[in-house]
Amino acid sequence: MARTFTVSRSILVEASPSAVYEQISRPAQMGRWSPENLGATLPGPDAPAQVGLVFEGHNKRGVFRWTTRCTVTEAEPGKVFAFRVHAIGLKHPRLKAPIATWEYRFEEAGGATRVTETWTDDRRSWPTVVANTFDRIATGGRTFAAFQVGNIDRTLRGIKRELDAAPRP
Repeated sequence: MARTFTVSRSILVEASPSAVYEQISRPAQMGRWSPENLGATLPGPDAPAQVGLVFEGHNKRGVFRWTTRCTVTEAEPGKVFAFRVHAIGLKHPRLKAPIATWEYRFEEAGGATRVTETWTDDRRSWPTVVANTFDRIATGGRTFAAFQVGNIDRTLRGIKRELDAAPRP
């Protein structure tokens, strides 16, 4: 079976692109919406991230917990926020390797914002059979692409639920 390296999903949020970006571009806050992320440790204050920021993401799936090292690759207010995951470990991200890239795009849509979340599998050097076997073990029987569609949908619904309810200026 051929691997799917990228999956994207979108949702309409009743808030401005700048307001949505302001929240999503804060890695320490992602745990508010993500089914796996618990937040992040930043080297400085919790503020919208800038290109080049390196942070550690804290994650869980069931009883399993792990930490990743990530670097912000794009940060254009109201337009795009992206980071790549390039190290992983249990308590400390010691295994360095391309893992994944996460991207959030924000488009004005008639007074609201279309938020598109994209996951890209950066494990290009892994043979397909090895990646598919690992993925099925790590996700309970699915490929990471199929698994991430569900995670993205849950994250986007959480963002919408919270930001649609926020008072508008």
